[in-house]
Amino acid sequence: MIFSKTPAGLQALKARHGLLTPRQRSAFILFDGQRTLGQVLEATSSLGITMADVQAMLDFGLLEVGGAAEPSVPPPAPPAPSLGSPPQAGSGRPGIERYQAAYPVATQLTGGLGLRGLRLNLAVERVRSFEELAALAPRIREAVGEVAYARLHAALFD
Repeated sequence: MIFSKTPAGLQALKARHGLLTPRQRSAFILFDGQRTLGQVLEATSSLGITMADVQAMLDFGLLEVGGAAEPSVPPPAPPAPSLGSPPQAGSGRPGIERYQAAYPVATQLTGGLGLRGLRLNLAVERVRSFEELAALAPRIREAVGEVAYARLHAALFD
C-alpha cells in the first residue's frame, strides 16, 4: 500500500507540530506517494517505527492512502551513439568494445605522466569514439614509450 502526505501533514511537517515524535517525523518524510508501506517500515525499522505509528499518522489526517501508482518501469534509454566501426584486420571486436577496453588504459597511462602529460590527458578525456582514440594512439606511444604503450595497443587493435 502506498501513502502520501496530506496538506495538513505537510503543514504539520513544516511547523514541526507536536503531533509527530522525532522518530515518527523521520518515517513521515519517507511517505512520498511512491514508496510502499513495506519499504518505509523496512527503512525505519531501526527507529522502532511500527504499523501503530503509521496508523496514528492516518488517524491524525497526516497521511492518506494513494499517491502515485506503483513506480512504473522507466522508459528504455535511447540507444547510445554509434561508437562502433568495422573491426581492423585481426580483431573480431567492434569498435565500441575496443574503445571501452582501451579508454581506461589510455587515461591511466596519460594520467601517470603528471603535468608533463596534462594536455595529452585532457585530449584523451575528450575522446568519444574508437576512431578518435586510435588517432591519439601515436601521441600516447611517443609520451609513454613502447613498453607501456603495448597495453593500449593490445586493447585497441587486438
